[in-house]
Amino acid sequence: MPSFSAMDISGSALYAGRVHMEVIASNIANAGSTRSERGGPYRRLITLLAAKENRVPPEYRARPREGVFDGRGVQVLGVVEDQSPLPLKFDPDHPDAGPDGFVAMPNVDPLSEMADLIIAARSYEANITVFNATKQMAMKALEIGKA
Repeated sequence: MPSFSAMDISGSALYAGRVHMEVIASNIANAGSTRSERGGPYRRLITLLAAKENRVPPEYRARPREGVFDGRGVQVLGVVEDQSPLPLKFDPDHPDAGPDGFVAMPNVDPLSEMADLIIAARSYEANITVFNATKQMAMKALEIGKA
């Protein structure tokens, strides 16, 4: 049923959006952490997302198409550390300062993270709207079917 497929797609996007916002929140919370559980400064985390693809072979589809994206939602592939260089800050009194007085700081830009969080929140809201609209259409179809 197409309505449930649309709900599955929206649901997968909501899950991916939630994970992405949690990762961004962790980055913002640790923007000043010079010590992490793994040792060294906190490294920015990145959410890896990918499209869920249709697993039905083209020869079994009603209208096989070449080069057309036929997604089934979004999936979270994982969360990885950003390997970009860590900025150094001169602070000889800091407990994590090296012998030269420099401290390796997290590679998190709070302004960029806030902008990403706003984009992720808007995307999440849009997916809620799509999910609710799909649900309303399915309910209306059931009402029409009863009549």
